[in-house]
Amino acid sequence: MAIVSQTATVGGVILDENNLPVENVNIFSETGSSQSNKNGFYEIRIPANSVSRITFSHISFKKIEVSITLQEGEYYELNPVMTVNVEQIGEVIIGTNKRKQVAGIQTISPEEIRLIPGANAGVENILKSLPGVNSNNELSTQYAVRGGNYDENLVYVNEIEVYRPFLIRSGQQEGLSFINSNLVQNIDFSAGGFQAKYGDKLSSVLDITYKQPVDFGVGVDLSLLGANAFAETVSGNGKFSTISGIRYRDNSLLVNSKQTETNFNPVFADAQTYITYKFSGKFHLNFLGNLSVNDYDYEPLTRQTNFGTITNPVALVIFYEGKEKDKYTTAFGAFKANYFLNDNITLKLIGSAYHTTEEEHFDILAQYGLGEVNSNIGDENLGQVQFIEGIGSQLTHARNDLDALIFNLEHKGIVEKNENIYEWGIKFTHEDIRDRLREYEVIDSAGFSIRPPFPEFQNDQPYTPFEGPLEPFTHISATNFVKINRISGYAQWSKKTFWKNNEIWLNAGVRAHQWIVTGRNINDNSQIVFSPRAQIAIKPDWKNDMLFRVSGGLYYQPPFYRELRDSTGTVNPEVKAQKSVHLVAGNDYSFKLWNRPFKLITEAYYKYLSDVNPYTLENVRIRYRAKNNAKAYAYGLDMRLNGEFVPGTQSWLSFGYLKTQENIDDRGYISRPTDQRLKFALLFQDYVPNIPNLKMQLNLVYNTGLPGGSPNYADPYLFQSRLKDYKRADVGIIYVLKDKHHSSSSSNWLNKFEELNIGFEIFNIFDVQNAITNTWVRDAYTKTQFGIPNYMTSRVFNVKLGMKF
Repeated sequence: MAIVSQTATVGGVILDENNLPVENVNIFSETGSSQSNKNGFYEIRIPANSVSRITFSHISFKKIEVSITLQEGEYYELNPVMTVNVEQIGEVIIGTNKRKQVAGIQTISPEEIRLIPGANAGVENILKSLPGVNSNNELSTQYAVRGGNYDENLVYVNEIEVYRPFLIRSGQQEGLSFINSNLVQNIDFSAGGFQAKYGDKLSSVLDITYKQPVDFGVGVDLSLLGANAFAETVSGNGKFSTISGIRYRDNSLLVNSKQTETNFNPVFADAQTYITYKFSGKFHLNFLGNLSVNDYDYEPLTRQTNFGTITNPVALVIFYEGKEKDKYTTAFGAFKANYFLNDNITLKLIGSAYHTTEEEHFDILAQYGLGEVNSNIGDENLGQVQFIEGIGSQLTHARNDLDALIFNLEHKGIVEKNENIYEWGIKFTHEDIRDRLREYEVIDSAGFSIRPPFPEFQNDQPYTPFEGPLEPFTHISATNFVKINRISGYAQWSKKTFWKNNEIWLNAGVRAHQWIVTGRNINDNSQIVFSPRAQIAIKPDWKNDMLFRVSGGLYYQPPFYRELRDSTGTVNPEVKAQKSVHLVAGNDYSFKLWNRPFKLITEAYYKYLSDVNPYTLENVRIRYRAKNNAKAYAYGLDMRLNGEFVPGTQSWLSFGYLKTQENIDDRGYISRPTDQRLKFALLFQDYVPNIPNLKMQLNLVYNTGLPGGSPNYADPYLFQSRLKDYKRADVGIIYVLKDKHHSSSSSNWLNKFEELNIGFEIFNIFDVQNAITNTWVRDAYTKTQFGIPNYMTSRVFNVKLGMKF
């Protein structure tokens, strides 16, 4: 079997004392060499996971030597300054992943993200393969971490916090994640116990770093699900660089594979750019901009879902009238200024603005029949409904509009001195929300309008006529104008030291957050919280390469607008911050297996939550009670084994166990909506030994069922139904015609490309029917309710083409 070596990349620009690029600098490592171009740019590949010495030499300057350790696939920017009067750099070991490993942060290669197949490929797709991260919706980019919900995850791009739309209620409406995978350089993820410098959320941190281009490049990716293109540019002196991308996605291929026949015309598109200008070696200015449009037109036509048992098959047949038209338009812009006062002090200033306008408009009439299915094998009417037991209809209506404007202004600072790192930050946020909710649902069964499912409307409908006034089954009408001003800040200290021959890392910090809620027809309310956090890690002086970590603290999540709004649309400004005590204990064990590197990461965690704001979860829509009337806990074990199961490729196996329950109004503990007990995932890569350019990626996920099978209006203490287990396998096969590792003869047409590959994917290989929610219908014949599963996508085939110039 051919072995492809693990490599990482070091690149940047070489300058002289006057900040001018130096041409023809010779760069050497143990495994290769390179030379800087006329703009001073260079790039060299080195072996991963080992110390490599890089030498920069030029006849007119002093030689520079640097030792560096990088992970497989990692890119590290190194910009040396060559002088005639400075001695060479000594034995400086640069290990960029060490601090992240100590802090319990998992680093993921961007190359893996671009390869791993998935119905919604991208950063979030690969996160869902990690232990402790769960999602039962392949059409959604949302994920839950260790018992939290989708609103409890922080996302940063180059230290700038990003947001997602408010009104999305199903995965097929989402379209595109904010994160453009083609622009990504580094991905760091922490599932809990994170440091004080990260913001005020309860569950996780996703920290994305976009690229700093060192040369011109253009790339295009095409598939049946859409297209995207990106461009990297850099000026002649290396001071000005840009990386930009445009994306278009069409979910109709996936939605048409579902059980409902539809007319579906989605337009999901965005444009994004990251611009850097280096005024000098001390001052850099960056701009991150994004414009996104999700235009969702959906017209359901018919649906038939067969369920029940082999001996008693039942079918739900639905005929639809009406349509849904949603539109989500978001614009985001941020400036980030870095001032490098000296080698030890860095000062940063970040300002950002986020604006979203969202429309959710629909009128859909669903008329259904519930009946027995013909199960006689060989009958020409096999599978058709032959006897109707129940009929009914449902009319849903919504005219929901939201306009949100969010401003942020933040200062950060870092001082490094004698193995001590001091970090601080202060941030002001202004949120201006204008929200109108108008929605209702009318249910009719056997000719009778069903009354709302609340005690004041109890009757024996549809079996006994009711002569009172008609009331919709559910009804929400509210108009809210809310402003929230926030001031938050943090200070933390980190230190590396030794105890005997054992390496020790320490971190301690505290966050503070004050917010004031104001608005029309609500009472102003101000609150403040403090969040102390700490971490300790030790690397014993053992023969085995092991690292032990313990982290924890008191974590708060001050309420965002959605958490202030209850299920009737009313805003409660007195909602407190949800509070969670975290305790995380972890171990990293690096070892050799089959003479290849492997790592086993294990974390056990416990979280006790108070002032909990209960919620219901339907598909991806979260509706809060806007009360702090519950307490909860979560504990579990996460394990991940990654390494070269096949030489030259990275694969990993994940296992997670979670239990999370809540106690609402002291009625006793029940499962929370994200109580996903068991999780197994496998990401496996392989290639044909005699054709190493023919590669395969396999993505397997198994999750036990979520407690989301009950109606969203039901009392959770009376209805703890779970969905079936989630099982999914996606496979991708790709043939690499050209990449950085393979050169071609000068006359070969492939020389026009830097990278070129073609492949195909099979989503849901085994065509497993996974349910995301249930539709509840009444049967007048048996006087019972049936929960009919709403299935996700079936088996789908996709082809794709990727190229870079």
